[in-house]
Amino acid sequence: MTSDPGDKPPYNPPDAPNWRAPVGMLLMLIFLLVWSGIVVTMIDWISNLNFWLQLPIYVFAGIIWIFPIKPLLLWINTGKFRS
Repeated sequence: MTSDPGDKPPYNPPDAPNWRAPVGMLLMLIFLLVWSGIVVTMIDWISNLNFWLQLPIYVFAGIIWIFPIKPLLLWINTGKFRS
């Protein structure tokens, strides 16, 4: 049993690049710079607190930025903000 050259699957060229990826990455960078700027401006106030009060603030600040980025990542991949 030899394979016939006509039995090859059709060639599917890769999708053309779109403009959403570079724009989305630029928006993410701007958002993260603004977010880190907000947190850095609060350092004087946060550093005066007890360690056990600082900890949840920094954990919150380190996790909450993910939620606005998720729709942006979805938009970069699909072109829609909601799935």
